[in-house]
Amino acid sequence: MKSRKSALAAAALAAVLVLTILSPANGAAGQGNGQQDGSEASKIQEGFAIAPVPLDVDGKNRALVGLGSYIVNGQGDCNSCHTNATPDFISGGNPYLGEPEQIDPERYLIGGRQFGGPAGPRSRNLRPDPVTGLPAGYTFDEFLFVLRTGADLKGLAPFVPSRPGDLLQAPMPWPVFQKMTDRDIRAIYEYLRSVPPRPGFPQ
Repeated sequence: MKSRKSALAAAALAAVLVLTILSPANGAAGQGNGQQDGSEASKIQEGFAIAPVPLDVDGKNRALVGLGSYIVNGQGDCNSCHTNATPDFISGGNPYLGEPEQIDPERYLIGGRQFGGPAGPRSRNLRPDPVTGLPAGYTFDEFLFVLRTGADLKGLAPFVPSRPGDLLQAPMPWPVFQKMTDRDIRAIYEYLRSVPPRPGFPQ
C-alpha cells in the first residue's frame, strides 16, 4: 500500500513538472500555438488599441501582430525616426502641446528622416512593399539578419566602417534590438506585414 502511494505521488509530481515545463510562461510549447500568459495577452490587446493605422491580419498570426504593435508603438517608438515628418503627428494631434495624440497615418513608418546632415544616414521605409508585401522589402530571414548584425543589405551611404562591411548607423539602435528574442523580432515583422503598403520616401 505504501509503495503504491509513493508511486502515485511520484507520478503526480512528474505530471506537475511536465505541465510546468510546457506552460507558456516558461517559453515552451505554448508560445508557438497562440497561447499567452496574462502579461502577454494584455500587451497584444494594447498593441491593437494603439496601432495608428488599420491592420490587415488576414493570413497572419494575430497574437504576433498585436505584440509587434505593442513593441513598435508602445516600446520602440520606431515612428519617431522612421518618418520624414517633424513632428510625426497631424495638426492638432501633438501630445507635447497638450493635444490628444494622433500620428500622421500617411507618413507613418515611411522613412526619409535625415540624420547628421546631407551625408548622414537616412531612415528607411518599414512599410510593406506595394508589390511584394515584404516589410522594408525584406524576407523575415533578411529582417532578422539585419537586426542581429546591423548589416546594411541595401548598400546605401554612408558606408561605415567600409563599403564591404557596411553597418547601419546611429540613431538606428540595432545593438539594442539584436538582444531581443527571435519571437519578439518575429512579432515586429508580423506587425509590419499587417500595416498598409506604401511607397516610402526616396532613399
